Amino acid sequence: MRELRSFLLRAGCALLLALPLASAVAQAPQRWDLGDLYPTPAAWDAAHAELRERALALETLKDGLGAGGDALARTLGTVSDTRRALGRLYVYASLKADEDLREPRAQERKQQAEQLFGLFGENTAWLTPAIQALGAERVRAQLAADPALRARFDLLLEDALRNLTHTLSPEGEALLASTRVVLSQPDKLFNLFVDAELPRPTVKLANGRSVRLSTDAYELHRQSSVRADRKRVFDGFFGALKKAEGTLGANLATQVMGDVFTAKARRFKGTLEAALFAENMPPAVYRTLIEQTRAGLPTLHRYLRLRHQMLGIRGPLAYYDNYPPLLPAPKGLRFDLERSKAVTLQALAPLGDEYLGLLRRGFEARWADSHPRPGKSSGAYVSGYAYDVHPYVLLNHTDDFQSLSTLAHEWGHAVHTQLAVAHQSFDKFDYSTFIAESASITNEMLLSDYLVETAKSREEKLYYLSQALESMRTTYFRQVLFAEFQLAINEEVEQGRPLSGARLSDMYCGLARRYYGQDQGVMQIAPAYCVEWAYIGHFYSGYYVWQYATSMVGAAEFSQALREQGAPARERFIALLKAGGSDYPYPLYVKAGVDLATPAPYQALFARMNRLMDEFERLASTPRR
Repeated sequence: MRELRSFLLRAGCALLLALPLASAVAQAPQRWDLGDLYPTPAAWDAAHAELRERALALETLKDGLGAGGDALARTLGTVSDTRRALGRLYVYASLKADEDLREPRAQERKQQAEQLFGLFGENTAWLTPAIQALGAERVRAQLAADPALRARFDLLLEDALRNLTHTLSPEGEALLASTRVVLSQPDKLFNLFVDAELPRPTVKLANGRSVRLSTDAYELHRQSSVRADRKRVFDGFFGALKKAEGTLGANLATQVMGDVFTAKARRFKGTLEAALFAENMPPAVYRTLIEQTRAGLPTLHRYLRLRHQMLGIRGPLAYYDNYPPLLPAPKGLRFDLERSKAVTLQALAPLGDEYLGLLRRGFEARWADSHPRPGKSSGAYVSGYAYDVHPYVLLNHTDDFQSLSTLAHEWGHAVHTQLAVAHQSFDKFDYSTFIAESASITNEMLLSDYLVETAKSREEKLYYLSQALESMRTTYFRQVLFAEFQLAINEEVEQGRPLSGARLSDMYCGLARRYYGQDQGVMQIAPAYCVEWAYIGHFYSGYYVWQYATSMVGAAEFSQALREQGAPARERFIALLKAGGSDYPYPLYVKAGVDLATPAPYQALFARMNRLMDEFERLASTPRR
């Protein structure tokens, strides 16, 4: 889900079987109606001018925060109401800009919205320190005495007090703030160097075509069915990175040193604790993820042996054999937009009438921009921060299985947003990424199970199973490898040990070979490919990638419970969605029946993957009729 966060941000198989593989008439792309946000661009311009004045005036509120009476509630209400209006303003500008990236005024409008959020941030930077200055006793007394204040702002106020230990003096905060530009440079240098200045080799493929190996070209051609081409692509791409290993290593080491500095300055034990503090996520969850994944590596190794068999590779499986699909999509398999909606509604039937009603409402309304066109932004996301309107969904539907899966995923975010808005105030509706992605990946798993159960042919069933298995390799195991590597390199610096490009490659190689089973004879990883860390941009975004893995773990637990328990599991899952951001993600997960600090959810994921492989192997060994 891509949205503004912290202010800048699937009835029976009969219908499916009756649906044609392709529409007889080409469908008109769906376009969203931004008039629900502002009737015209001119109306947006007027709202922007008015909100700028409101944002400028916020600075004047700080002196009255401790005046007593209802001053605290009034101040927090004014700040919240301004943020709420700014969310609507930003959503319109962002969506309008993504309609056509070539339209200058739309891009300028988005910049205006971003700048206004920056101004809002500057003029409310005093708020948390001012709350802390009131003292815990006084703040909690006001919460106890004022039900309205407690209903809207209890979590915000308690969070401000929780941050007290890690908040510096005003002079210290100002000094730390002044380091942000410097500490953001490694990320900027990485993007500049890798996207623009890193020399890119050209390789000649088996069909005679020459390809310049940009990152996009590498990620496309590593899926080739021609094994020799995959090797050429890997050799060329990682060969170029190897030549820059020292530079990229020094740059990543600088990033880590900056993160360690900031964590120390805020009096955290280490960067992991600092990174998890905002969501109040116990570090035990991160470490349990790594421990349970190590214990579950035999499941990954089983899948890799299956990949070895299905690709018909003679000799050892190589690292460049990870990406070609196990099976091609069956001929004629298409999911146009209307069929995708119908299948999604059928697949998500276990989520119940309330969920499906909101999904139908969104499908029937003009909330989505569905198809690619020149100038339109790529990818897919939901923008759900316009609290007083409804979520908007950007898709780039191309009538294939991936488009269907993306639709189910993104509309999961849209229904989640509707449920949170309906049951939480603005100040408590915006939910954590941890919960957001679990909710939508649950949709993907329900869709996958439904498609397997209702597939009309052996080949179609095998294809759906192969897609689900590969998703678990990439979204779970690969991301945990990244997460373990990231923790390891941070701990190196925290313990006073140096990092170089060569050292980073050695550390990454050891982890990759363990994950992919080199010592067990599962896959061979050539030393030349151990520089893979050098092109993973997420390493410059703090501890980030692990959330993909924990989200899939949560989804596996939810989908299994929905399958085995029915209504009780559905009630817990829907309650989680309705909770929005009314509490931190860990206790909300636990209340929904998923404790990510225990082995059970991880074992549910491994059990699901093994169950899918059991079915795949049974079908693959069955003679065709």
